[in-house]
Amino acid sequence: MKINAEHAPKPVGLYPHARRVGNLLFLSGVGPRVAGSDATDSMVPGLSLDKNGNFTAFDFEAQCRSVFENVRLILEASGSSWDELVDVTVFLTDMKRDFQTYNRLYAEYFASNQPCRTTVEINSLPTPICIELKCIATIKN
Repeated sequence: MKINAEHAPKPVGLYPHARRVGNLLFLSGVGPRVAGSDATDSMVPGLSLDKNGNFTAFDFEAQCRSVFENVRLILEASGSSWDELVDVTVFLTDMKRDFQTYNRLYAEYFASNQPCRTTVEINSLPTPICIELKCIATIKN
């Protein structure tokens, strides 16, 4: 079953926010764009770009908190919850700059639930963001 969360940022391509298979929920890559924005919006918390697409303001912590919130919105719209996450893959565009902050915030958000985790550095993401999460959760119903 395909699931699209009404209050999460719209996907940047033709794919659902999540897909349920049995009691497992597979989330597509989730970025930090402001919930309700679409792929053409540059509504990324803590990010401002000039007319050439260069950063004029950047706040990784704001992006990190926003991506966690977007994951939560998709989980809840899908009948799951934060505590049901079993696997998290994070994609960072700059491991040296951002990993320490990510790791600190991850410990804050996952203090009680500790899913498996993989962190990967990549060259870029499809929109001007620096973090994306790919998650698997369970659904109890």
